[in-house]
Amino acid sequence: MQLQPIVTTPTATTDAITDAEAGALARAVVNLSRAWKLSDAESCILLGGMSPRTWARWKDGDIGRIDRDLRMRMAHLMGIHKGLRYLFKEAARGYAWMRKPNAAFGGFSALDLMLRGEISDLSALREWLDAERSAW
Repeated sequence: MQLQPIVTTPTATTDAITDAEAGALARAVVNLSRAWKLSDAESCILLGGMSPRTWARWKDGDIGRIDRDLRMRMAHLMGIHKGLRYLFKEAARGYAWMRKPNAAFGGFSALDLMLRGEISDLSALREWLDAERSAW
């Protein structure tokens, strides 16, 4: 099998998150942070080491520029949220699940895994939730 040449870069495709979508994602992530009862420090870690000052501006509605990595982190967080909403009929149970120790994660909570700070941890949890949902 021969690889096809790359004609466009991923950021030039229609699948990229637009600036307007990124702004909406950012506002949704601020609300999600409240729902998950995250501390400001936890939120900053999940957002790739965002500075507390920038996070404070986000909470005040001043979003600013959002780079590609941050857009992907936010998309994963919303995917995790979506997965939890499918798995738990009551939203509060899903939010509480985030902090509960889980045998599937070696006794750590989902939040513990995500707070390692790597985007791959967010992706892995999102995939795990999708697989759990598919298993029913």
